[in-house]
Amino acid sequence: QYGAEDAGGVGYVPPGWSFWYALEKNSKYYNYTLSVNGKARRHGENYSVDYLTDVLANMSLDFLEYKSNFEPFFMMISTPAPHSPWTPAPQYTKSFQNVSAPRNSNFNIHGKNKHWLIRQAKTPMTNSSIQFLDDAYRKRWQTLLSVDDLVEKLVKKLELNGELDNTYIFYTSDNGFHTGQFSLPIDKRQLYEFDIKVPLLVRGPGIKPNQTNKMLVANIDLGPTILDIAGYDLNKTQMDGMSLLPLLRGDKNVTWRSDFLVEYQGEGYNGSDPTCPGLGPGVTHCFPDCVCEDSYNNTYACVRTLSTSWDLQYCEFDDREVFVEVYNLTADPHQINNIAKTIDQEILEKMNYRLMMLQSCSGATCRTPGVFDPGYRFDPRLMFSNHGVRARRFSAQSL
Repeated sequence: QYGAEDAGGVGYVPPGWSFWYALEKNSKYYNYTLSVNGKARRHGENYSVDYLTDVLANMSLDFLEYKSNFEPFFMMISTPAPHSPWTPAPQYTKSFQNVSAPRNSNFNIHGKNKHWLIRQAKTPMTNSSIQFLDDAYRKRWQTLLSVDDLVEKLVKKLELNGELDNTYIFYTSDNGFHTGQFSLPIDKRQLYEFDIKVPLLVRGPGIKPNQTNKMLVANIDLGPTILDIAGYDLNKTQMDGMSLLPLLRGDKNVTWRSDFLVEYQGEGYNGSDPTCPGLGPGVTHCFPDCVCEDSYNNTYACVRTLSTSWDLQYCEFDDREVFVEVYNLTADPHQINNIAKTIDQEILEKMNYRLMMLQSCSGATCRTPGVFDPGYRFDPRLMFSNHGVRARRFSAQSL
């Protein structure tokens, strides 16, 4: 986390930033320390001057007001909302009183045929767990109302400055979140759609309003897109992602990916989680009724493939079970049925092969589908020994 002493403390400002305002550690709304261009600034619990989402908004407005020496400019704002402890601004504490978490078909059911971490969740959930996750869902929405205010203020400021029409604005998030799916109360660390899918809204020059593009894009595409906007030659980089500009501008002839990589490295306590000592070492983020949201062997890699006939997700876990999960999201959008044992063997082989290629690629080679070796045979007993790149690649990216 930023601000740790072994990483330079709050005095460290990464190269390339003209203005740097950064939260020490993570996820605070009050009572925190900011690094303001390398100088520590302590904030308390007075809403009018300390509520972090609003503080970031005001700092951003100040930058837009006094940035005359920085043209063109790049500004990135990362708010604490909607992370826990989900502290809304005072004026929003009564909002969404009748809202509860969605009750989709995968809500509060047993995660049968899934990785052991999902299977260990208690079904049905206790009333206290359901009440907790509904409350968290409402509070997350409440905190996002302040983010809405931030966005509105920035857009109006850009308009007032006469810069709105030549400024690109990207609105997105770093991960999804689950609230009761497969009886997991709340968290974000699983391979399923509700945890890996994020919003991405973009406006800017040459982008037609009110359009939706359903091509496969990922957070690794944001860096190449920003460099492309700046006029940098992407062929000089080793970035795995692709520039979104052709898609955003409606280029009908653009060649685009049909699959993408999802990776996660599980976390756990070396000892027992203090909430659930009876479960032994290796788990973490456990609820009082001992439903744990993560473990060391919740380490997985997936390939998601989209075609005109199907939307498939193939995942492998790096654990003793050599566990595999496969979902046809066209027929099963809530990923209830793991079809790893029933899907055609040739499809398994192709997706396993493609996963290995995506894990070992770099730069431009990640943007092409590659050619399947017809002599390749999938053997789940050997899949991790075959993936020699796995240990080196897991920390490279995660959705």
